[in-house]
Parts: sequence; structure tokens; C-alpha cells
Amino acid sequence: MIEDTIAGIESRLAHAQGLSAEQRAELQGLVAQLKAELVRFSATNSDQARSIAGYVDLSTHEISRAEKHPGLLNHAVAGLSYSVAGLETQHPRLTATINAICAALANSGI
Repeated sequence: MIEDTIAGIESRLAHAQGLSAEQRAELQGLVAQLKAELVRFSATNSDQARSIAGYVDLSTHEISRAEKHPGLLNHAVAGLSYSVAGLETQHPRLTATINAICAALANSGI
């Protein structure tokens, strides 16, 4: 299920017209890192891994919309950030990847 969600995110980013080539490349690289981290994380925390993937999916949906709604993007990014709260010690790479995705989304210019 997580793999399907990530595949959808990858597809959405590949076709997102509201992103510069640099933004697209950055997000695609981060999603590749996230995929590896979530597969490991989901072995012991499948529900939380699905939540994280869902928030990344929602965030990339908002960033790729033709008509941007900054408030919705901010809400999705806040949920994504909250989804890894408390994981810094046990899963530092996952947390760092999510934080980098949040920063990239926040810096997207909308």
C-alpha cells in the first residue's frame, strides 16, 4: 500500500506543472529517500508509515494543483511535520527526510 502511494506521488511530481525543474528534482530525490525510509519504518510501524505517506501524498497534491491554495498546503505540511513528531531519536533519517520535504514544500513559492 505504501509503495502504491509513493508511486502516485512520484507520478504527480513528474507531471506537476507548477514546479520549476529544480524544485521537481529536489522533491523527487527526497521522495526516493522517503520511500526507502518508509519501507523500513513500516515493518514495525505500518499505521504511522501510512499516515506519513498520506500526508506526503496530500502535500504533493496541493503543490501540484493548477489553482494553488496556500492555506491547504500549509495545513498538509503541518500535518506531515506532526506525523513524525517524537521520532527524531528512534528514526533520525526518516525525520530528517520529512523535515527536508516540509522545507522544500514551504519554499515552493506559493
